[in-house]
Amino acid sequence: MQAKVKITLYPDKIRKLQEIAQKAFELTVDEVLTDIRNSQTVPKNTGELERSGYVEIDVQQMVARIIFDKPYARRLYWHPEYNFRDDKNQYAGGLWMQTYLDGEKQNFVKETYGKFLKQLGDGMIT
Repeated sequence: MQAKVKITLYPDKIRKLQEIAQKAFELTVDEVLTDIRNSQTVPKNTGELERSGYVEIDVQQMVARIIFDKPYARRLYWHPEYNFRDDKNQYAGGLWMQTYLDGEKQNFVKETYGKFLKQLGDGMIT
């Protein structure tokens, strides 16, 4: 004897969940950029490099890039051996985003996304 299973889909709720997931993604990317700035890891002389940071987001694909848009950003990023001044950003150095990939903040994105997803989705499913 086979049990019958009835599945009911609610397109409006599915669409709302997709919207919540996309909004949580956008908020997460913005939070990562804010955390990079607050962590005082971007080399800083005049502050132009740090201020040049922005995000490009494709919410449909859920892909984002954090970009520091100065001609010297790449050179500074890929050369952690440089002697960076630390009077303005005390932890300034190269590879300032690496900690999110395999360092102490490697769970930051996942945890932040989960936090925003929960906040936005609370009360949505009944």
